[in-house]
This record gives sequence, structure tokens and C-alpha cells, in this order.
Amino acid sequence: MEKIRVGIVNYLNTKPLLVGLRKLQEAGQIELIEDYPARIATLLAKKGIDMGLVPVAALPTIPDHSIVGSYCIATNGEVGSVCLFSQQPIEQVTRVILDYQSRTSVQLARLLFSQYWKKEVEFIPAVNEMYIDEIKGSTAGIIIGDRALEARSHFPYIYDLGVAWKTFTNLPFVFAVWASVVPLSKKFITLFDEANGVGFTQLKEVVTANQQSTKYDLYHYYTTNIDYRITAEKEEAIRLFLQKL
Repeated sequence: MEKIRVGIVNYLNTKPLLVGLRKLQEAGQIELIEDYPARIATLLAKKGIDMGLVPVAALPTIPDHSIVGSYCIATNGEVGSVCLFSQQPIEQVTRVILDYQSRTSVQLARLLFSQYWKKEVEFIPAVNEMYIDEIKGSTAGIIIGDRALEARSHFPYIYDLGVAWKTFTNLPFVFAVWASVVPLSKKFITLFDEANGVGFTQLKEVVTANQQSTKYDLYHYYTTNIDYRITAEKEEAIRLFLQKL
């Protein structure tokens, strides 16, 4: 039987998921392809992979997809790793550089500026890592993932997009879901779902293995900032976000 090609980001927020998924790969049941979120979405849309942890904002661009499993990357308030960083208060921001690695976070930022902060700014798509050095003066920037956790100690003004969305809608926010473009058996989905959960039974070990890569408290990150399970409320949040887009 051919291995299921699975796309996933190798950020700190996926480390708990990767524990069991790597075991599935070692058992020859899946092939893991690691890349940043926007690239995973492109691969899935072009069927370069069979399933992937994809940005919610990219779902409308992926033909014939199905959301599978019961795990996701979400937050019910402060996410910590998806933020607007600035040297000045948001009232003084005139330009915002957008992280090239994400679609959902970029679209969420645009939406929040338009509908929540109600502020017009110039959006500038970043093309590489160097854009972070350009965040100064009245130019702010959206930074996601591990780099956002690192950036927290370098900027005086941090606006958490999870907090802003929660205040705006009173709903959690879902950044990414597992989606497939090929038929998957119920047996495989059950097996895959169980693999997603393995790392959460070994969370202290996951934290110990990765804590040296960041100053941020990873146990807090995994248990408070990130919410990994899909619920009816999160499904409602996905619908609302896509509707607002």
C-alpha cells in the first residue's frame, strides 16, 4: 500500500503532534513532508501531498478537500506566536509588513485592521526573513511561529491576533486544520487521530526536548496558548472567519 503523504509545519506548536506522527512514519504508514504553512497549502492544492495541516484561509483554494480528524492549531485568546510587532503604538502605525510564511495570519491581520481596529495602513508582503529588521518607526510587522516567540523580547508593542479576534467575536480562532484531497479510510483516520494525541501523553518530555530552543515557557504554550482540539465552537469560528474574508 502506498504511504499517505502528509504535509506539516515543523514549528514548536506542532512538536506534540509530531511525536506520534513520526512513529507512523517509522512504521511506514505515512511520509512526512515538512514546510511552512503557505507552502503546505500550495502542495495540497496541487496534490503534491495527500493531506496536510493547512492554514484555514487557504481552504477555499484547495479543490475537493475534506477536513479530517479532531486535531487543529487554534487558540481561545492569547496565542503568543501570531502577533503584530511594533516600535510604536498601533495608533501611530502606517505600514505593516506581512509574514510570507502564513496565509491565515496575514488574512486575519488584514481583517482586524479593517473591521476591528478600523485603521487604514499600507500592507507590504515580505519576501524573506530579513523583513523583521525593517520593523521600526511607524512600520510594524506580522510575525508568526517560532520567530514570533523569539521576537517578543525585542519589541515594546505586541498585539496578539488571537486576543484581538477573541475580543472582536467572542470566539476562539483556528489557524490550521488537517485537510485531505484523497479518500481516507476510517481505519486510517482513527490511526492518524490517535497518533496526533500521543505527544500530549508525554508533554513534559516534549517540553524538555524543545525548551532550549526558546525562552518562552513551552508548557504554558502547549497547555494555555494553543488549543489543539476541534469543537463545534471552533467550527463556528472557521465559518465566521471565512465568511468575513
